[in-house]
Amino acid sequence: MSQKIKIAAVQTNPGLMNPEENLESVISAIKKAAEKQANLIVFPECCLSGYIFHSREEALPFAETIPGPSSEKIASLCKELKVYVILGLLEKEKDKLFNAAAFIGPDGIIGKYRKNHLPFLGVDRFVDRGDKAFEVYQTPTGNIGMQICYDIMFPESSRIMTLLGADILALPTNFPQGRGETISTYVVSTRAIENRVHVVSADRVGSERGHSFAGLSKIVNASWDPLALASPDKEEIIYGEVDLESARQKHVTVIPGQHETDQIQDRRPELYGVITEPVDGGNTG
Repeated sequence: MSQKIKIAAVQTNPGLMNPEENLESVISAIKKAAEKQANLIVFPECCLSGYIFHSREEALPFAETIPGPSSEKIASLCKELKVYVILGLLEKEKDKLFNAAAFIGPDGIIGKYRKNHLPFLGVDRFVDRGDKAFEVYQTPTGNIGMQICYDIMFPESSRIMTLLGADILALPTNFPQGRGETISTYVVSTRAIENRVHVVSADRVGSERGHSFAGLSKIVNASWDPLALASPDKEEIIYGEVDLESARQKHVTVIPGQHETDQIQDRRPELYGVITEPVDGGNTG
């Protein structure tokens, strides 16, 4: 039996070091998306703090615990509106600082993810590497996996969550102009194609300290159809309805007995061992 889920990707332009106003914008967008009957609402990376910090010390005052003040406010709203929200924020835990995503539902915090792959860019130059494995959270709105921005460039991330049973991969991101357009056009869709999962990418727009962002938030379904694409420069909310069962059916029959594929069962894991081996100094030759 099919189960239809409506996904919203919220494309924002957060203010750097302006968490109160950014949180108000998040709350407003959640209400708008809920009015449109969205079940799952995804926000960009670092949407409460901004991204282009010049030092760890500059960023730390804008980090929160999970749960914390912002996530608790959002949890109350999720309970009232019966929606699920994923948003990016800076997380602090003791002396650690993470680029993180919180997954929040009507019953509170469902889970969190800490960015595992860190580019030398913005606040990622100063945060700690993620210390948790990729996880998939089972909810009434589907089995959800999370990654953040640069993680999408590593296909292993999406494949792991697919093997863990993900229906939907959520990607809060801050794709920069210049590269982000290509990533949105090709890489986001490729992760949906190669795993037969629904993928939602929520990017930001605007600029910070001379760095501009690409926008082009996107929702792609497990049948490889692009359902919605945002503009490169406007704050907006895009929507796409997906069928969870279509992400769970990996065996595809084009012509019975003549043309059938299964991108999970047809794998050859015994040939892939080199993927998990570290390389020395970036030399893969």
